[in-house]
Amino acid sequence: MIHFFDPSNERMAAKVPDIAKQVDVLLGNLEDAIPADKKEAAREGLVAIAQATDFGSTQLWTRINSLDSPWVLDDLLTLVPAIGNKLDVIMVPKVEGAEDIHYIDRLLAQLEAKAGITRPILVHAILETAAGVANVEEIAGASPRMQGISLGPADLAASRRMKTTR
Repeated sequence: MIHFFDPSNERMAAKVPDIAKQVDVLLGNLEDAIPADKKEAAREGLVAIAQATDFGSTQLWTRINSLDSPWVLDDLLTLVPAIGNKLDVIMVPKVEGAEDIHYIDRLLAQLEAKAGITRPILVHAILETAAGVANVEEIAGASPRMQGISLGPADLAASRRMKTTR
């Protein structure tokens, strides 16, 4: 089971140590569910939570902001040096092609080397556009860091201007 949480929400953050005992993956969300004025607080909250928590066998993941956002570079430049030794997987939203994974792969390699992190942080691509779905094979083979791929049906439908049901 994956439990998404908002690292900027102090009440939710306080529950993370207990939740970690009950789930397979804890995922600190930095993307769409976090309002723009709370992006920095969410990023800093995730660092504080990771540094203070023993996750045991529970994996720690994060969903960073999309590659075309003004926040993604700060997400990676902050998280990898501060908690890269605890961070198992980075989910990358709105992946459209292998070039997106190549970018993340190279940046992670540089940041891991600089921070002395000895195991690679893995990447999980979220396909939320028609281009991402069309390029699924090349995305899957783009890096040995690829942990998995998910389909984001709501954003995919929105990108195609499709009518959806509730």
